[in-house]
Amino acid sequence: MKNGLCIQKCKPIDYKHLYELAAIEKIASAKIQLKIKKTEQISKNNKEQMLLKQHRQVWWQEHKRLRENSFMFHLDIEQKLSKEWDAYQTNTVAPIWQLRENLKFWMSEMQHSLSEDFCLKYKFNPVDMLQQIEFVKKQQEEILEFLNLESLTVERQLEAYKRKALVRSSEEKTKLFHEVPSALLSLEFPYPDLKNLIIKEYCKLANEYWSKLQEVDQQLEVIYRSCSYPYHDNQWVFQTVINQYPSDLQRRRTLYLDALQRYLPHKSRHDLVIHERAWDHYNFLRNQHRVLILNWIQARKAFLLKAVMAVAEASAAQEEEVASANNKQKQQEICADLKAKVGSVINLAQAHLFCTAKFKMNITNIWRRSVKHRGDSQIWRKLKLQRVLSLLILVKKYWAEKQLKWQEQEEKDLQRMKGLRKLMAKQAIKDRERVKFRQALLDKRFLEKKEQALQEAREEEEKEKCLEALRQKVSVVAKLDPARVVADTVASKARMGIGTEEEFVLQKPLFKLHTFSEEQIISDPRIRVELALREAGLHKTLYAKEILPKIPPLKLPRRDMESTAFKR
Repeated sequence: MKNGLCIQKCKPIDYKHLYELAAIEKIASAKIQLKIKKTEQISKNNKEQMLLKQHRQVWWQEHKRLRENSFMFHLDIEQKLSKEWDAYQTNTVAPIWQLRENLKFWMSEMQHSLSEDFCLKYKFNPVDMLQQIEFVKKQQEEILEFLNLESLTVERQLEAYKRKALVRSSEEKTKLFHEVPSALLSLEFPYPDLKNLIIKEYCKLANEYWSKLQEVDQQLEVIYRSCSYPYHDNQWVFQTVINQYPSDLQRRRTLYLDALQRYLPHKSRHDLVIHERAWDHYNFLRNQHRVLILNWIQARKAFLLKAVMAVAEASAAQEEEVASANNKQKQQEICADLKAKVGSVINLAQAHLFCTAKFKMNITNIWRRSVKHRGDSQIWRKLKLQRVLSLLILVKKYWAEKQLKWQEQEEKDLQRMKGLRKLMAKQAIKDRERVKFRQALLDKRFLEKKEQALQEAREEEEKEKCLEALRQKVSVVAKLDPARVVADTVASKARMGIGTEEEFVLQKPLFKLHTFSEEQIISDPRIRVELALREAGLHKTLYAKEILPKIPPLKLPRRDMESTAFKR
């Protein structure tokens, strides 16, 4: 600001030039957008053509399969319906053709008679012809009504058979779960409590599986209603289209969803995906239902085997108890016999001692009387000595006899004890053999279970290895770059003049491309061999042409990216 006047240092703005530049940029951006749209349309058309090509392959395989099945079906039908077809031709088709031929002949004769001006009333009667035609029509209507009634009866029979099959399957299922098997009831239980316990455990196990099965059935019913209600008329189409595409096909889900959108245009993709998830859940529950029944059958067989083993062990234990009780009773009887014999011997000894004492008293009394009568002390001493000696002799004789009897009894008892010990030793050997047998059985079962677990672990490990190998084969090599697909190439930009210094910064690519590095390219043995051949000047020889296609890469390509250039 100087003397109230402003000094203008900035240049004046040329808006006209700016408008021209903006118009040029708009035209360029419009061209780029048009090119992007064309590229998108071309990619869309290519994708559509690729999908149609894959659909054609699947449809051709399905057509081939249906043609083979229809050929076999027609052969069976022709063999079954040949007689009915002959009868139908004889009873229905032949009279109609005969009537048709008669009408043609009558019409030709009528035209000929009209042209020559004479009538043939004596040959043909139109009223009879009309009556015959009406009769044939009525006969055909009756045949059609009969066929309709027959089809209705067949449909009713099929529905009744379906209901009977469902009822029969439900009855068989209930019988399979709730009925105690006859093999379990026919076992000879040594204890009644054991039978009640085993049956109670079986019912408990059956109720557990039955409750799981009922839950799965309820879920199946709910999902089937919700799944089949909106697709009641199109469920067959849905299942048929999905079954056409094999499970090992690449991009299977994309293909059958595209086919479903073509077959069911009134359904959106979101509805189809929801129905697909519900149907997959329904199939999963059906497989779970089948697996539950198979698991129950296996658990039932295992429970029966365990019950048989438990009954056998209980029977063996009862036999051992009975044998030990019998041995104990025999020992008690032997002890009672021995005790009774010892008591009888003691009683005899006491009686003998009593008789001896009585005899002694009698002798003493006699001696005293004699002494009193005689009054001789010497005689008294002699008699006393003789009495003592005789008593000693009698006692020694008695004890010698008793000692002999006791020795004989001890020998008999020892023989009996030896016999009992032999029996006990034999029983102990049998018991040890039985224990060894049971232990061997348990060891064998344990080893079988261990081998089965190891086999399952090996199979699972092999499966994981195969899956890991498949994952390595189909692993992603280059990263996904959607912008690169729709973007212009360097050559196209050079032809259109895009990418010069005058270009705006906003027209540069927004993403970086991630491709192979120089080290990865040089590490390829094919590139290295080709460079060596070029340096040697041998890259155009027959040797180079033969050896270059045979060199494998470092990493094998995926099956969908494998080159077929050298396989022609």
